Amino acid sequence: MRLTLDGDWTATVTDDPLRSAPRFDFPGQCVRVAEYTDVEEWQRFLGETFGSQEWLWDAPDELRFAQSGRELVGAAFRLPCACAAAEDSARVPDTPPVRPGGLRAEQARDFRLEVTTELCRAPGDTVLTCLRDVDVLDGPLEARIGIAPDVALLVRHGTVAGWSLTDPVRYLTTGFAAPDPAPPSPAVRTLFTECLDLVTEPLLYEVKDRDPAAVARLRNAGEALRAQRGDRHRADALLALIGNLVEDYGDR
Repeated sequence: MRLTLDGDWTATVTDDPLRSAPRFDFPGQCVRVAEYTDVEEWQRFLGETFGSQEWLWDAPDELRFAQSGRELVGAAFRLPCACAAAEDSARVPDTPPVRPGGLRAEQARDFRLEVTTELCRAPGDTVLTCLRDVDVLDGPLEARIGIAPDVALLVRHGTVAGWSLTDPVRYLTTGFAAPDPAPPSPAVRTLFTECLDLVTEPLLYEVKDRDPAAVARLRNAGEALRAQRGDRHRADALLALIGNLVEDYGDR
């Protein structure tokens, strides 16, 4: 299968997905799949690869390819701040199944991968599906390409129309740190859903407007995260963003 990512920029699907587990940087609202572990390694990685990348005030999604062989070697996707309507999220299809695979660029040149705009949440936030727009749901998907564990590209009309992350709470972390390899606790799973409500629209609008009910939910989430005894790595990743919102909007 050949995919179009930006105008005439194309890549071919291969049989070699990335082996790295995703990292869901919750404060940065970004999912990364790569080997780099800090800013210096990330900058060196960008210098040694080509593809779509952040540049000055432009922050597209990232797919990076090796100069030699043109194989996909890393990815970073930004979570949309707007949640799709419940009826649209319910329309996200279960088929086709994910097929593990990598990508090989047809040409060694840069391109731009637009960020997605709609966040579709499965019940319990077991899967986050991020779409270019909800019109993607008006017809069947052609393929789901599993470019890394639990990370898939959604393909429609030969183009990348979005991406998905399965079991996102498992991969919660901050910055470039690796997620906790232990399974998430039930309490943190519940808190993850509440926190995702608070940091996405429409509830985020109410938080910023200091709506009393929304602010009360925000403060309660912060207190619950601080009181969480187990699964501290994930709780701290959630608290890093929720705590900032409490400081900015949680005054009584």
